Amino acid sequence: MTEEELRAALHGLEIFARLTEEQLDWLVSVSEPRVLPDGAVLFRDGEEASEFHVLLSGGLVVTKVVDGREEVLTRHSTDQESAEEHDGKPAAAHRFTGELPLLTEGGYVATAAASGPETTVVAYSKPAFFEMLTRCHGVAAVLIPVLAWRIKSSEVQARKRATVEALGTLAAGLAHELNNPAAAVARAAQELGPALDRLTRTAQAWGAAAGTAERPVLDRLAEELDKVPPPATSDPLAQADAEEEIADWAEAEGAGQPGLLGAGIADLGLEADWLRDRLAGVGDTARPAALDHLAALLETRALAAELRAAGPRISQLVAATRDYANLDRAPEQRFAVTEGLENTLVVLRAKLAGISIVRAYEPDLPEMTGYPSELNQVWTNLVDNAAEAMEGAGVLTLRVRAEGDCMVVEIADTGRGIPEASLPRIFEPFYTTKDVGKGTGLGLHLSYRIVTQRHHGSLTARSRPGETRMIVRLPIVPTEKRSRHGRL
Repeated sequence: MTEEELRAALHGLEIFARLTEEQLDWLVSVSEPRVLPDGAVLFRDGEEASEFHVLLSGGLVVTKVVDGREEVLTRHSTDQESAEEHDGKPAAAHRFTGELPLLTEGGYVATAAASGPETTVVAYSKPAFFEMLTRCHGVAAVLIPVLAWRIKSSEVQARKRATVEALGTLAAGLAHELNNPAAAVARAAQELGPALDRLTRTAQAWGAAAGTAERPVLDRLAEELDKVPPPATSDPLAQADAEEEIADWAEAEGAGQPGLLGAGIADLGLEADWLRDRLAGVGDTARPAALDHLAALLETRALAAELRAAGPRISQLVAATRDYANLDRAPEQRFAVTEGLENTLVVLRAKLAGISIVRAYEPDLPEMTGYPSELNQVWTNLVDNAAEAMEGAGVLTLRVRAEGDCMVVEIADTGRGIPEASLPRIFEPFYTTKDVGKGTGLGLHLSYRIVTQRHHGSLTARSRPGETRMIVRLPIVPTEKRSRHGRL
């Protein structure tokens, strides 16, 4: 491409259409045209931003790896018919890229590669780009609206992604937590039929074998078992020894299910001597039937207890999920902040395994007015980041207190901390301290927007190695409502 051809091509672009002849001469002098084959990478996500790129022909596909998946963020094309026009994308946005990381002094936030048999771009070094903004005032008039659209579009995409991720986290957490009680229900339901059959058979056998004086012995024993409290602590070795001793004694007495009886009595924290004493009034002939009926009775009660325990646990999880998502509720409502934090802990329980949780909730906290489902996204981001920083071991502390007209929520962790140089920038869009592919740089930014713009509060961070605190201040009553009631 000759200088005249390059000059004509640049002048035909909207971003350079207002330049004077002198400005165009300078622009051509600092231009670096490049021809890229299909698939050639122009820049990579995470690399230090060093150039501003203008697309003369062909196309670029912009992608980002998020949680191990490569997602297409947008496509730039010089072909007007095939050019994407999503979310109000300006036509000028197809013809240049790379300005955002240069302006924010960061790295590229995505990967751009050539799309098509021949793509021609013009590269401008970082110093040339900033001089361009100074020399060529018309450039900024086109660049700034495109920059604003890109930030807004990225936030919209990130919000959609955050919603999908929140639903995924919710589903994964719910599935993980439901696994144990659901398995208990399934197992108990499967075993309950045969257990009831055994209970019926052994009851008939006991009724046939027991004499008039013997029948009250088992009735009294059943009543006493109902009143035995569950053991406060359990020594697995001692329990195994007790179970074996009871089973051996029951087998010697002629019981048909000695192992079942041993497990049932030992699970209650009782021993063989306790059982022998209470069956002393049953004769040798009726004792095998008494032991088998007692074993069947204990088995049936244990299965019923599992069902009783699993049912409320499932109801609790469903309630936590409903409250976390705020289904069937108006977006703005009165709510307790601590409920959202607790529901978030339930949803993220699997990620918090191995981490100690300390709650420091001030008593008698007032309810506040706001958008709890959006705040749950904030709590999820902050708690998830804390868990990742602690790498599965540490202490997560949740503090909530009222200060005047504000609710203050602190989420603290004992993780690796945030580097001092990064701390002032963590709420900027696209800025992340995570490895490439593990973060979009928008989680904290979206949290900041929800707290500051939707709730008129503040979100600040303090960090040092071994202690990071994210501090959220929220008006208990929205500003406009306080104003109407004369409180400001």
